[in-house]
Amino acid sequence: MTLKGKVAIVTGGATGIGRAIAFALARDGADIVVADLNKNMAQETAGELEELGVTANAVICDVTKPWMIEKMGESTLERLGHIDILINNAGVAGAAGWYEHAKSREEDWGAAYDVNVKGIFNCITALTPSMKEQRSGKIINLASIAGREGRPAIPHYSASKAAVINYTQGLATTLAEYNINVNAVCPGLLWTPMWEQVGQRYAAHNRDYAGLEAREVFDRMIADVIPLGREQTPEDIGDAVSFLVSDDAHNITGQALNIDGGAFLR
Repeated sequence: MTLKGKVAIVTGGATGIGRAIAFALARDGADIVVADLNKNMAQETAGELEELGVTANAVICDVTKPWMIEKMGESTLERLGHIDILINNAGVAGAAGWYEHAKSREEDWGAAYDVNVKGIFNCITALTPSMKEQRSGKIINLASIAGREGRPAIPHYSASKAAVINYTQGLATTLAEYNINVNAVCPGLLWTPMWEQVGQRYAAHNRDYAGLEAREVFDRMIADVIPLGREQTPEDIGDAVSFLVSDDAHNITGQALNIDGGAFLR
């Protein structure tokens, strides 16, 4: 696979899964725009990406603010000439302190939908016109296996990711006439700062995990729900995304790919 000559925007690209996706795309030759709220981390990641021989720009962007996305799109077109790949990775598990509470709060629902769903809508609205004009593009939306079925511990997050899967299907149909592929990826169980908060919430409010450390909760879930018996990694997600945005996947659209070691066999 080669992405040489392609330009990719990765939201939430400074850390975690977004960072791994950015590196996977860069290794295949794509120039990268690292869009993130954390200026220092975005610049650090962009600097490391350029060591791979690609062009990488760090952009401060809040996906809940359409004007910031529009500005990012304009600057990308001015500097790099085109936008070929959009990775909608920015996401939250809830509002600040969500994991300290036994039940979802109204602000958790608001934060999950504002970032995880409306954030994607904002990026699609601002960044696809140039793809339509050039009649080509690849879009990947980050969903989750939590969007495959309701999870009692984090219903606001699960519902938002189910919406991402549904929205992806609609977009794939809408944008097909412009030769734009739209797919989602559904990560399984990855040990990230977000999942550490999930583990803390389970340990504090679920009797089956009472007294365990967050990592112990995580390891028990791996054993209980992953047939392959191993955790997933950000690099696993990056590799899958790099395939889906390549020419090798030109006939794949409207799909939601589980990367979960077999946890959901559908």
